[in-house]
Amino acid sequence: MSATVAVTAVGSAEGARGAAAALACAGAEGDRATLLVDLGGRPPRPTLLASTAARELEERLSGHLPWVRAAARGQVCHLAVPADEEGLAAVSAAVTVARDALAVIHVGPGNLQELLAAGRPRVTGVLLRAEIAPDRALLSLVVQDLRERDLDVAVLKRRLGWVDERRALFGVLGAGPGIPPRTRRRLLGERGLEDRGYALVGAGLS
Repeated sequence: MSATVAVTAVGSAEGARGAAAALACAGAEGDRATLLVDLGGRPPRPTLLASTAARELEERLSGHLPWVRAAARGQVCHLAVPADEEGLAAVSAAVTVARDALAVIHVGPGNLQELLAAGRPRVTGVLLRAEIAPDRALLSLVVQDLRERDLDVAVLKRRLGWVDERRALFGVLGAGPGIPPRTRRRLLGERGLEDRGYALVGAGLS
């Protein structure tokens, strides 16, 4: 089974949505699009440039979930749903429709626990966008809670650059400078011999 990764911000950090898009791009393959769900986000617009796999996934989602808007963007199919029970049900259905594709779910900090408690879709990992200095204590609590749930956790301590975010939201970042390789390996099932737990991208907590 492919990974289903939730991406959210901790405390005052910004850039979680761009990080989610970059992670979705990093997991895309030539013949397999990835699914990016924005829980509580604005309906996406399609782009002129989209892979065949992304368009096929858009068609499947539109056929099974006609009440939500899906859009193929580059190598990724974007989907926005409301941050409520109906939206959570749509997330689960969309991940099922996407079958073996990587699914990345951007979720606000206030909805992460709700998503995890729902149990469907089964989240395999969480990427936290966090500023270490002002939110160290909160970050430690969040990481501890997620590890106790047996989830893979990575922390992105710096916001991606504006250009990287824009490219990722258009679905064309690929495996470029956006998401570090160690984070990809941990969250997307490419960890090799790394220990299970969490990775802090760029520096330690100390």
